[in-house]
Amino acid sequence: MSEELGELRRVNLRTYWANEAAEFTPWLAAEENIAKLGEALGIDLEVESTEVAAGPYSADILARDTVTGDYVIIENQLGKTDHDHLGKAITYAAVLNASAVVWIAGQFTDEHKKSLDWLNDSTTEESSYFGVVVELWQIDESSPAVRFNVISRPAGLARKSVATRASAKPLTDDQTLQHEWWIAFHEALLEKGVVRSAQTPRPQYWFDVALGRTGFHLSNTASVWKEEIGVRFYIWNKVNAEVALEQLEAQRQEIEQEIGETLQWDPNPQARDKTIKIVRTADLRSKDEWPGYLDWMVDMTAKFIAAFAPRVKELELSPVMDEKGDEEEPEAA
Repeated sequence: MSEELGELRRVNLRTYWANEAAEFTPWLAAEENIAKLGEALGIDLEVESTEVAAGPYSADILARDTVTGDYVIIENQLGKTDHDHLGKAITYAAVLNASAVVWIAGQFTDEHKKSLDWLNDSTTEESSYFGVVVELWQIDESSPAVRFNVISRPAGLARKSVATRASAKPLTDDQTLQHEWWIAFHEALLEKGVVRSAQTPRPQYWFDVALGRTGFHLSNTASVWKEEIGVRFYIWNKVNAEVALEQLEAQRQEIEQEIGETLQWDPNPQARDKTIKIVRTADLRSKDEWPGYLDWMVDMTAKFIAAFAPRVKELELSPVMDEKGDEEEPEAA
């Protein structure tokens, strides 16, 4: 080829966002931009609010992990990191009961990166700290493109305190098999582009997939002893599960036509949380059968996402109130 290649160059952040609070924070809080950050972090994020009061200060962005429902604090800084922002980010997380802190800056000093690494190594797996360098790049005179460069993150399932690791019980044979299954499913899910990011595989019965709205997700299941696998759309009671289910049932025929299967709608009506699911027999001990099982689960997951993700964003809901009249917080499934 004889065409000349363009020149890739980094753009000063201040040429695009002159002010952190007035320009960068509102830009990041937009749905398409918080999704880009979530993709880089491996967390499906939904913005709760901006400039959230925490004592005499305000957290830039309060978001939720849409799978777990946990709060995530996002602290922005267009310049070089400093002690003030680190202290505030940790304070916000404590005051607002957040499970993760995301510190975004134009440049990280070595000592601040080491501070986040130390926090991730020293705390339990319930607390996570991310350091993200925000960058703008352009080719020749093209419009700049943003890049979130994650320079510090927790190590996932392996990141546990020494005490937690020492007291952990050995996995059963079934748990080991489930862990291997979810690792294979995780790889297939990403390889086929069904989702941009997915949770860390764990040795348990379920594997959650985000749908972009807090209180709703897919909770895929794998039971060794029942010899079955399934894809399950899950609604937390904390977001008025009965009301949500009623609105979705009005579209039952269309949903089942899109998925191409008859579904089990709320098979456990006594439960406060509600589910819509499909299951099939699967002997996970027969690993020769795994390719077929994985194809089915990945395909069904893609169909469930296509059918339910746009619909849950349109549901008209009010928060469930507890007996004192206070809004209840969502709990992980």
